[in-house]
Amino acid sequence: MLWAFHVTARSGDVAAAGEVIVLNKADFLAKVFNYEQNTSEWKYEGDKPCIIDFYADWCGPCRRVAPILKELAAEYKDDIVIYKVDVVKEQELASAFGINSLPTLLFVPMQGKPQASMGLQPKETLAKYIDEFLLKKN
Repeated sequence: MLWAFHVTARSGDVAAAGEVIVLNKADFLAKVFNYEQNTSEWKYEGDKPCIIDFYADWCGPCRRVAPILKELAAEYKDDIVIYKVDVVKEQELASAFGINSLPTLLFVPMQGKPQASMGLQPKETLAKYIDEFLLKKN
């Protein structure tokens, strides 16, 4: 319709900067994008660019990307936020974003539309995408 790993913080918890934060639908609508109210255009609700990891506990590549995302969350704690959404528990979110491959990482800049990356990517590739797409560093 519209266009992850080890739990470090639960939905609704106040997470310290540098942690991967688990989102449920209500948190997603408030912190990322309220697709129920904004049906015609993307409107990011956050105050920092973010990455959203759509994952499942049973997914091997999702488990392998988890520690990478945790490292990136710590390294970029002042610049971005990293969220994760369990597609088994949050099937409506997965459906709304057409998630059919795991892991799917959604890179959300402050301005403009998000871009997705599917499958396991090395840390260097993810860091380059953070720098160039989310933070606009050249």
